[in-house]
Amino acid sequence: MTADLHAATRRTIRPLPDELVSQIAAGEVIERPASVVRELVDNALDAAATEITVRLEAGGVRCIVVEDNGHGIADDELPLALQRHATSKIASLADLEGVASLGFRGEALAAMAAVSELSISSRTAGTAHATRINARTGELHAAARAIGTTIELRELFFSTPARRKFLKTDATETAHCLDALRRHALARPDVAFALWADGRLVHSWRKADAQTRVEDVLGSDFFLKSRAFSHESALVGISGRAGLPEAARSRADTQYVYVNGRFVRDKLVAHAVRSAYEDVLHGARQPSYLLQIAVPPDRVDVNVHPAKVEVRFRDARELHQIVRRAVEAGLGTAANTDKPSVAGLSWAPKAESAGLAGGLPARNDASVLHSGDQLPTAAYARQPSGPMGQGLGASDWSPAIPSNSGQVRLPLAAVAALYAREREPEWVALRHSEDPGTSAIQTRNATEPMGPAEPAHSGATENSNEWRLGRALGQLGGRYILAENALGLVVVDMHAAHERVVYERLKAQYGQSAANTQALLIPVSFAATANEVATAQAQAPELHALGLDIDELAPGVLAIRARPTALAGGDAVALARSVLAELAQLGDSGRVQRARDELLATMACHGAVRANRQLSLPEMNALLRDMERTERADQCNHGRPTWRQIALTDIDKLFWRGQ
Repeated sequence: MTADLHAATRRTIRPLPDELVSQIAAGEVIERPASVVRELVDNALDAAATEITVRLEAGGVRCIVVEDNGHGIADDELPLALQRHATSKIASLADLEGVASLGFRGEALAAMAAVSELSISSRTAGTAHATRINARTGELHAAARAIGTTIELRELFFSTPARRKFLKTDATETAHCLDALRRHALARPDVAFALWADGRLVHSWRKADAQTRVEDVLGSDFFLKSRAFSHESALVGISGRAGLPEAARSRADTQYVYVNGRFVRDKLVAHAVRSAYEDVLHGARQPSYLLQIAVPPDRVDVNVHPAKVEVRFRDARELHQIVRRAVEAGLGTAANTDKPSVAGLSWAPKAESAGLAGGLPARNDASVLHSGDQLPTAAYARQPSGPMGQGLGASDWSPAIPSNSGQVRLPLAAVAALYAREREPEWVALRHSEDPGTSAIQTRNATEPMGPAEPAHSGATENSNEWRLGRALGQLGGRYILAENALGLVVVDMHAAHERVVYERLKAQYGQSAANTQALLIPVSFAATANEVATAQAQAPELHALGLDIDELAPGVLAIRARPTALAGGDAVALARSVLAELAQLGDSGRVQRARDELLATMACHGAVRANRQLSLPEMNALLRDMERTERADQCNHGRPTWRQIALTDIDKLFWRGQ
């Protein structure tokens, strides 16, 4: 009876109808109206368009129209454009392995034609008129339009009603289409984009430079609360902007990664960026960033996912390290060299040197930093550099302070005096005070010789103009240091600030020598998978550099013979498995590094000055100077801010001065 049942339910193998094959393929490529917008804009950019307009009706379900001024499609090629796997972008396997265009599969138009009423109108240079083709009938007609292409889709998913039921409201689908266009706009500032919905202009971006486009798309708030970084090598070119930790968000909705101009979602790159924020990000908050990666096309595989949002890198390990170091350098440089954000103080370029009447509009703009820039010694404003930070040089900036009569510009020399700093000798550790009522901060390594305490600067206010964090005035509530600088009042969380200083010093000392290892008297063995054994053999030099000695004891068994001394208290097997898994996936030592950093952070927390501890003025000034020399001193190890600037103009407003 069972045999009869199997015979009755057995189905014969047969080829699928072409229409069903196209609808299945469309389900992989076309998920929602935003997928259509992404694919068609990709094609427009590949056709060298400089102006792209998207028009939607009912969130794109009723109608999607994409117009461009690109090269256009020849009238005899229009029928081919609607066939599956017909494309002008690749012709061989070698072309596929080095794809430089955004589109290449030749599936998008055929997939759209399978689930909608599609028509194409296109005109090339040298032709008298455009030609229009109907995807359903294949008929060609003369049409009127300028050089370029117009693609129109009506009644999306009319032939697959089940997919149409999963779509959201018109407003939601329009928002997704806007997000898709926004991603293209960030990557191509040289192209103008516009989105219309139900006859209303939703958003438009004119052609602009990279810096202006970032501000237009992501907002001036992102630009002001982010820092530029860049890196160039024979392997990869990286540029972008990393949001400050204080601007982190609860959602990862402001994270943009591009590979050769293509928006992607890559776990390896996301992991590298997140690793760069480990020491400065508070809790589970998500950083905001824009990252542009340029690699040779033959070193990245874009033929991974039908939607083309996933890629694979040939040099994944090196890329992970480069991305992490570039973002870390940008964040570290910003901590030491950026201007504090002060209400009431803006910066405008001088009109005299450029021959401009009245200068450019003032803007509260922290100048763009290059990851390799050094601290200026004579001027506060910096020369922007890198592809994401083109702008005016430091010599072209002068301050503009709002007043009742407009903006008052200070002489350039006065601006330079705000933050000009002479090179000072390194501060030495302070001796413990003989006064039983006070105690000293240990600002240097305990092994260094003690030096004399610095005398308090009574009445000398010029130093507060030279130091970024100013001159200490006293303590507040047993937790905060109050200091005066050229811009007003500085409030410092002394425990958080000292914790960062100690933590960075411990990391620097730890990295000055090879990892200290502890040989195990009895090796710890554990059953390992074939992948773990292969990784242990292939990554043996990396493991030794991390302080781990792991080799194969028997088939399928690994033995741990040594481990880092700093991690001697942990589970050796769990540590080995975690490191091997991470090396196999990412090829870096992120997990061990995080374990080390957590240990050093704990040591720094216990070694930092505690609340309600009375400090002398020399001790406070020593901490302020250490903060100025320490990378990432704006946040503690847990991502909380360590200091805030309160402008003197804001304090004046509290007392109605000048009103």
